[in-house]
Amino acid sequence: MRVLHVMECTIGGTRRHLVDLALGQRAAGLEVDVVASTLRDPDFPPDLERLRDAGVRVHVLDMVRAPSPLLDLRHLAALKALLRERRPEVMHAHSSKAGVLGRQASLSTGIGRRIYTPHTFAFLFRALFGPAKRAVYRGLESHFAKHTDRFVAVAASEAETWAASGVVPGERVRVVPNGIDAAPFAAAEPLERGELAPGLDPHAPLIAVVGLVYAAKGQDLLLRALTEPGLERAQVVFVGPGDSQPFQGQARELGVQERIRFVGARRDVPRVLRTVDALCLPSRWEGMPYVVLEAFAAGCPVVAHPVDGARDAVVPGETGWLAEAIGPAPLAAALRSMLAADRQEVTAVTDRARARQENHYSVDSMVAGMTRVYEEVL
Repeated sequence: MRVLHVMECTIGGTRRHLVDLALGQRAAGLEVDVVASTLRDPDFPPDLERLRDAGVRVHVLDMVRAPSPLLDLRHLAALKALLRERRPEVMHAHSSKAGVLGRQASLSTGIGRRIYTPHTFAFLFRALFGPAKRAVYRGLESHFAKHTDRFVAVAASEAETWAASGVVPGERVRVVPNGIDAAPFAAAEPLERGELAPGLDPHAPLIAVVGLVYAAKGQDLLLRALTEPGLERAQVVFVGPGDSQPFQGQARELGVQERIRFVGARRDVPRVLRTVDALCLPSRWEGMPYVVLEAFAAGCPVVAHPVDGARDAVVPGETGWLAEAIGPAPLAAALRSMLAADRQEVTAVTDRARARQENHYSVDSMVAGMTRVYEEVL
């Protein structure tokens, strides 16, 4: 089977998904091409080398996130030429920009069955885009939905969100949960707390937030939660790339600046998760957050907002602590419950979480599930 993946959004979980999926498909004997932009993350090129070393054909096409008509037309022409050259049976597009360009290229040439993994829809991002932009994005997705063979949700709850939107035909949605290789997280050695978060109290609870620093990930909501009763000693280390200045200003206004640290992107996330007392996912929306699965594998307790993906993986009282709603007060209540749990209860929860990851969220299961979707449309 010949598969061509197209992605512009090569950051965070979407990047991880693409690399793991392409490597897994190649190992399973598929003929795999990847068309990707290198503009988002300077650390992405080594991933492309890993793909090439595994036998994946890599094509760099520096697509941009924002609409850029002339540049987008050039990239569309390049994709059409590549489809005619490689003639894949499946054209699998990921995220908004590649979703438009990849599907239009396939439609124009008549080459490849069209699979689309949105990794959340942009028209749902109320905290990032105004009504006019979201209307444009919704219109584009509605148009291309008519010409998409299968939509792939990375969690069952994400598929439910799509159904509620009225944009995606439910009969063409398939759920293939994200999966990880647990070994690096299970085997990682903890860090010294002073090395991870200099200046914080080594004896007070330390919570990690791992992900891009921007509104979608809800760092501001957690900062506000720190002012709630019962969390006076809680400390947070924010790990991930992005502009932290607005959040640091907010922390000063709230009076919690002495209890937080923004440490930027790190390559030792497995060690971070083995060091802290808990992972917090304060996101406003997700598809299936990789960091929750990574925390499960690392034996790190998880406290999360009830966003897509987290609702599937974090079973309250069984595999973690899930807030009742999205917001500072519900998040604070979930954090208090986790911090009040005794060591025996926490260990039981993390053991069940690790087993859930092993049984439901592995790379092998993700690759096999995606292959079944391809076989179905072919």
